[in-house]
Amino acid sequence: MAQRVFRDRRDAGRVLAGLLTDYRDRDDVVVLGLPRGGVPVAFEVAAALNAKLDVFGVRKLGLPGQPELAMGAIASGGVMILNDDVVRGTGVGPEDIERVAEEESRELARREQAYRGSRPMTEVAGKTVLVVDDGLATGASMRATIRALRELGPARLVVAVPAAPKSTCAEVGREVDEMVCATTPTPFSAVGASYRDFGQTTDEEVRSLLRAASSSPSAGRRKEDPVSAVRAAAIPVDNGVPSDQALSDLIGDARLVLIGEASHGTHEFYAARAAMTRRLIEDKGFHAVAVEADWPDAYRVNRYVRHGGEDQTAEEALRGFTRFPTWMWRNAEVLDFVGWLREHNDRAGEDRDRAGFYGLDLYSLHRSIEEVIAYLDGVDPAAAARARERYACFDHHEGGAEKYGAAAAFGAGEPCEREVLEQLVDLRRHAADHARRDGMVAADEQFYAERNARLVQAAEQYYRSMFGGRISSWNLRDRHMADTLDALAEHLGKQHGEPAKIVVWAHNSHLGDARATEMSAGGEINLGQLVRERHPGDCRLIGFTTHTGTVTAADDWGAPARRKQVRPSLSASVEGLFHKVGQDEFMLAFTSDSGTAKRAAEALRPARLERAIGVIYRPRTERRSHYFHSRVADQFDAVIHIDETRALEPLEPTARWTSGELPETYPHAV
Repeated sequence: MAQRVFRDRRDAGRVLAGLLTDYRDRDDVVVLGLPRGGVPVAFEVAAALNAKLDVFGVRKLGLPGQPELAMGAIASGGVMILNDDVVRGTGVGPEDIERVAEEESRELARREQAYRGSRPMTEVAGKTVLVVDDGLATGASMRATIRALRELGPARLVVAVPAAPKSTCAEVGREVDEMVCATTPTPFSAVGASYRDFGQTTDEEVRSLLRAASSSPSAGRRKEDPVSAVRAAAIPVDNGVPSDQALSDLIGDARLVLIGEASHGTHEFYAARAAMTRRLIEDKGFHAVAVEADWPDAYRVNRYVRHGGEDQTAEEALRGFTRFPTWMWRNAEVLDFVGWLREHNDRAGEDRDRAGFYGLDLYSLHRSIEEVIAYLDGVDPAAAARARERYACFDHHEGGAEKYGAAAAFGAGEPCEREVLEQLVDLRRHAADHARRDGMVAADEQFYAERNARLVQAAEQYYRSMFGGRISSWNLRDRHMADTLDALAEHLGKQHGEPAKIVVWAHNSHLGDARATEMSAGGEINLGQLVRERHPGDCRLIGFTTHTGTVTAADDWGAPARRKQVRPSLSASVEGLFHKVGQDEFMLAFTSDSGTAKRAAEALRPARLERAIGVIYRPRTERRSHYFHSRVADQFDAVIHIDETRALEPLEPTARWTSGELPETYPHAV
């Protein structure tokens, strides 16, 4: 189930239709579904495009004695094609070819009679023909279909499928005028792996869909337009923040509230997220904020807001964030929130009533090593010496964590896996002795050190996995964040004497349930999925979207921050649909029991494109670089749309950021 992108074939057809809008309301367009599984997909495409629907049958001509080997195919319209290489190579005679062709022609005629009755096949000569199936594996049948259709003289031939391997899409694409593959799962196992429901399509279903299509091209489409459904369910927000009542209704008794962002550089996302978090801390007693940031850097902020450490101001506390992208946490909105959290904790008085600030990420391998040793130097010098000896393994790999990962993965050096595990076990074994010194403060520091040791272990695995495939490293990172969140909840629960309540800040791609996105087709998981699986009914996932504006982002990893123009969203995307609603900002709560909320959720359950901008934004390749398919109503419990947004302000804006990005129409030749 983790790899299912589409609910069923009808859902897949609606996704394809969104990619074929150029063919809508054209008299020359004919949609042909390949029976049987391709017909429900084609029905939705034809309905959305207001085009004629028909079936096009192809039967393989199996070699006598080796029926699995195709010597050709016979197709609707009486077209027969032969594979000359197979015919010559096997020496099959004309009589055998004719006999097999007659048998398959009878079966093809039987099926066409069952589907179409006495109605002749739709004329395709001179037409734009869209050939639709429910997916491709090798593409052999589709290539036979293409060759057969070419014999009938279409003006333009387009193949459209919901799922296929990239290689098959490329191969088939060379034989047609246009190839549309909605998803290309990697690795590709089978067509059915892209569907939650891939039950067999029956002959009666095919007949029923053809009858419905012949009575009206748009028959069977849902009566309510998605834009109208969203507009009716839209809940007002103020600068992205719902009212106290709306927020309370959404959160209910959930202990884990995950609030996302569609980019790492949008002011409104950060400001609204901070405002909602303040309410949850003040009104619902939330104990902590856990963010997509390195554990030791965030813990420096935690010490400041809880009156520990040496920093005197919020800005000083944020100076630990030195790794790219610094603007992600060293920005005006986070600075204001950290200052507020310190003031809130001043009013709270007792240490156990103060809210904390923690990181979930695992990039800080060397920094965490330093923190483990520094902690042990203060409580157990002998243990510190053992830690130095174990962690010295990393000293043999100069050039940082990435160089270590490459060397270990390719056998250029001994991995440090055993040493980091031994250190983690050692630290846990002596945890009780270390934590007896000063009550809660000592327990906090012991927990901090132990999580650093656990982070070193996870980071060591992460950097090795980076060179074995992106999916494994992504999954390891998000699983580490989920494990850290659970460990933090357990630790804070013991301190407060009640189940801990935590707000999580991270990108939509981490917090929106991966099972409802194209990510899952490649075997990826994420934090939102894991939290839902581990804490069913006890969490809320909230996403943000925007249509256009500006964003703080870089051109490449490690490059300076720039204030960049965000292109208007694609019409077929979730953001494009929300823009058509015509409201500056609103929230949709998919957990609501109201009829309008349920209709909006149903309208948004089919897969659509969704935009994700991280720390890098490349407008010129935006469709390929920043869009993916998702079922947003299953991805989130609620989504907040702000139609036009502006760039997040870094604490150290560069000259490039201040000047902004030149518009694409700027006269470069001047």
